[in-house]
Order: sequence, then C-alpha cells, then structure tokens
Amino acid sequence: MHLELRHLRTVRAIHEQGGLARAAGVLNITQSALSHQVKALEDQAGVELFVRRAKPMRLSPAGMRLLRLAEQLLPLIDAAEAELKGVEAGRVGQLHIAMECHACFDWLLPVLDQFRRTFPEVDLDIRARLAFAALPALLRGEVDLVVSMDPEDLPGVTFEPLFDYAPTMVVAASHPLAAQGYARPEDLAGESLIVYPMDRERLDVFSQFLLPAGIEPREVRQVELTDVTLMLVAAGRGVAVMPDWVLRRHAGNPELTTIRLGKDGLKRRVYAAIRDSDRRLPYMDHVLRLARTDTVRAGRAQV
Repeated sequence: MHLELRHLRTVRAIHEQGGLARAAGVLNITQSALSHQVKALEDQAGVELFVRRAKPMRLSPAGMRLLRLAEQLLPLIDAAEAELKGVEAGRVGQLHIAMECHACFDWLLPVLDQFRRTFPEVDLDIRARLAFAALPALLRGEVDLVVSMDPEDLPGVTFEPLFDYAPTMVVAASHPLAAQGYARPEDLAGESLIVYPMDRERLDVFSQFLLPAGIEPREVRQVELTDVTLMLVAAGRGVAVMPDWVLRRHAGNPELTTIRLGKDGLKRRVYAAIRDSDRRLPYMDHVLRLARTDTVRAGRAQV
C-alpha cells in the first residue's frame, strides 16, 4: 500500500467534517476529486475505510487505524513545515556565538537579552570552549558569529565593525600613576598585572602596548571575573587593563582611577565575524544592530 500525507489528511478531514462535501471544502479540492481519492485509497488498502451508509459518514475499523496514524504524524509534519517557513522568513534559526574577547561577556549578555525578545524562536548559545579556535569553528559551521578584535582575510567570511573602544588601565586611587594620568610601557615593569585568562596575543595590554616595547611586568596574574580583578586593584594588589566600556560601569568607585595607555591612549575596534551566506538573515541583522548600541555597553539597556 502506497500511503501519502494527503491520504492521512483526507482521512482526518472526513472524520472531523462528517462527510465528503465539507471535507472537500477544508482540503480545497472538489467533492468529485475527493471521492476518487478515497476510492483509490480503499482499492490500495483492499478494505473499506469509511461506512458510507452512516449519517454522518464515519470511519470503519480499518479507517480508525489510519486516523490514529494521522493524529500522530500530521501534527509533527505541520510543525516541521511551519518551522521551515520560519527559517525561510528569517524568524527561526540558530545563533551560536564564540568570543575572542573575555570581557565581552559583560557586553554581550545584555545584547542577547534584548535579542531574544524580538526573535524568541532563534536558538541562542555561547560556545565559551571555542574561544581559542573561534574563527576555524565559524568556517566549520560550529558557530555562527565570532566576536573578534583581529580581522583576517577568510573566504566566505565578513568582519562587520561593531564599535571602537579604548583599552584603559585601572589602578588604585592611591597609586602613583593615578596622578600621572597615563602609563608608559616601562611603568608596568615593576607592577603586578592582573589579566583575563587568555593568550597574551589576545590581550590588548600585551599585543598593543608591552610586547612592541619589549617590556615584561614584574608579575602576571590571571583572574577570571572582572569584579574580582577590580577588588584586587582597589586593594593595591595590582593593576589591570580593560575596555573603557567595562570600566565606565565602575566610574563611581572612589577607590579606583582610570588612566590612558600612552600619552595619547590606544584605540581598538570590535568586529563580528559572520559567514557571507548569513548576512541577510533578519535575525543576524538585528543582533548586529543591537551590538552597535552604545546604551547596552553603558549598562543602560533598553527594550
């Protein structure tokens, strides 16, 4: 027996509508065409599926077995079709993110909180374990967006600029550098430098400031959490360098002072690396626009 989805929909419609005429209207076909379809299905099955002499028309025992199958399968098929239409319209999909920037968690989470309110059907995930191999994971399709400060020439990948920031040093308010207003690379030679647990090449204080000058701090200490780092800095246990948008949230702390890296300061840019094929997705465009919003980085997220 060759059973098709239209056969299951026919059985369900006739059962629910109680006759061929009303079922034909629901299925958007003529009553004659529906009658021929039922006759062909019964010929294939070799049994009667409907009791035609009953009013309203009802299913035979064999027809009831097909109805149970239809009630199991058709909701799954209908849901899958609706999901595929949502994917085509850009309402449904996945947004798996990897970050080469540890501090970006503080900025990204408010962005995603706003995003999911507009696109609740998009599957969100942050792949923290891929931080050190984020761009290869993007090329393999394991993630859909990479937050990066170091654009590369990769086939099929676009680096969308998001915003500029200033890597900024934070010291205790009583630290001698607080009065100087800026730090030179050699000023860090005698300091305990507190950094996020990342490769030095991914840390602005090393890649943009210390390594070009050939300077090594007295001590390098890795700390996972921003708030813990700032508590240690306030206690005079070391100095740290973070994006200015992170430190703006702590501007009212009288125990901390921020100073520039170098007399003129440093400027860096955050990018979103995405596959070219995903750029026109409505939800991808939306998350990029949210990521560029200054109010989110300033801690004043608005819905």
